[in-house]
Amino acid sequence: MEFVTLNVTVIIPALNEAESIGHVVAEMPWNLIAECIVVDNGSTDGTAEIARAAGARVVKSARGYGAACLAGSNAALQDSEILVYMDGDGSDVIAGLPELLAPIDRGEADFVIGSRLRGVREPGSMLASQVFAGRFVGLLLRVFLGVKYTDMGPFRAIRRLSLEELQMSELTYGWNLEMQIKAAKRGLRIVEIPVDYRKRIGGESKVSGNFRASMKAAVRILEVLIRVSAGKSS
Repeated sequence: MEFVTLNVTVIIPALNEAESIGHVVAEMPWNLIAECIVVDNGSTDGTAEIARAAGARVVKSARGYGAACLAGSNAALQDSEILVYMDGDGSDVIAGLPELLAPIDRGEADFVIGSRLRGVREPGSMLASQVFAGRFVGLLLRVFLGVKYTDMGPFRAIRRLSLEELQMSELTYGWNLEMQIKAAKRGLRIVEIPVDYRKRIGGESKVSGNFRASMKAAVRILEVLIRVSAGKSS
């Protein structure tokens, strides 16, 4: 698949992903992207060094998933027109990047989100609670905002100018949901496509790795859903 523009920056927030980040960066389709930025979110296990050795540009950020995404966005090359986000644990399948970029490249979309729930999921890659959360939040957004989402997956692409219009401010795991809500309220052209999803290569999930982390993330996402849908600032 050929594209009109190759001005794409891939941004990967990473916190203690030493077991996986080298594999993730090594899989990058360098012929389709201008750069890969790994945002070291306070790692203590050598994540940054491994990512750099694999070919990524490494920047640092304060703790928080959203803070890392924002730092990567701000650090992207000035001529990068499309920003792509994905996780650093090896679960997102970068081979699906051409399909993610295509609607934007054709001028049909400003924001494309990959839905794990519509794609092929490796058994054990998502907890039942994650599947439920994606469907439940999607239902609420359809009722209140009239937009159809089935997931809050991390693998997504957005025009840089569109992202700047959204004035993102969420610094936690609510970043993905904030982007989806603001994109809908702003009237961006949104396309959701199925993407494949795998089990993480190694390490422990910062969201679903334990009960406490899962509950903390769930509470924050619910708070973001209520606040951003109501149009309140953080």
